[in-house]
Amino acid sequence: MARHAHAHTEHEGDDLIEAARHTLTDNGEQWTGMRQSVFEELARHDKPASAYDIADNLSQSRGKRVAPNSVYRILDLFVRTNLANRIESANAYLVNTHPGCRHDCIFLICDDCGKATHIDDDRVTGALRVAGQDAGFTDVRPVVELRGLCDDCAR
Repeated sequence: MARHAHAHTEHEGDDLIEAARHTLTDNGEQWTGMRQSVFEELARHDKPASAYDIADNLSQSRGKRVAPNSVYRILDLFVRTNLANRIESANAYLVNTHPGCRHDCIFLICDDCGKATHIDDDRVTGALRVAGQDAGFTDVRPVVELRGLCDDCAR
């Protein structure tokens, strides 16, 4: 059960792409063709995708090589502007289906199939922020990943 003090709208399909475009441009960044292609490719995945996965798929669909370094730069921008989340333990990325909504996610990652999802619980992430601040850290950003088996794999 998600426990959070905020509300957000989950987007999908063309609505997700439009919400991402608005969020990026509202942050003073340009929505270029390459950025759109990277976002669309990332959104296609239901599992965390690496920059190499995205670069390989874009290279095939475009008929010319797309450098992973270029994809990494775009993904880093997406993380900074809240269009994507980085799954630290997998060095991979997930699209944020509610761009523009700023909060800390708790990621659930299946050890068997690799599927990843998130839950929101501001009590947990808020407590982690406070603990970090109490230890003298500033600009604390909790990164919480839980590993286990998803419902499908547990059956």
